[in-house]
Amino acid sequence: MEGLHACYVIFLMLIYVLAPRILFVSIVGPLKNALDWASRGKNCWADKPAAIVSAGGGFGGGRSQYHLRQVGVFLDLHFINKPELFVKAFEQPPKFDSDGNLIDVEIRERIKQVLLSLQAFTLRLQKKD
Repeated sequence: MEGLHACYVIFLMLIYVLAPRILFVSIVGPLKNALDWASRGKNCWADKPAAIVSAGGGFGGGRSQYHLRQVGVFLDLHFINKPELFVKAFEQPPKFDSDGNLIDVEIRERIKQVLLSLQAFTLRLQKKD
């Protein structure tokens, strides 16, 4: 996607496949630690656009997404509001093959829409600078 600079875009994909049920209400420890360490000293997340996509059971990782949005306030991340994408990974039809590759055409299209929205948001923020 032209005009989309990696240093200004953070795309966090949270995938919970074998995580204990308790993790579905928050973000996993390694992600929390990565966010924390990258915010120390000069906060590399500050004033950056971001999008969240999650895959899981039930609500598709939705509660984790909402918690990550709360964490993003402290980190000064600017998340896109729409579209939201919660992939219900364990419902039919299958979303992933046995190697973990995304095979669901509808979800691929929805991810494309998330990325296009993130691109547009990123370009809007760059024009304000």
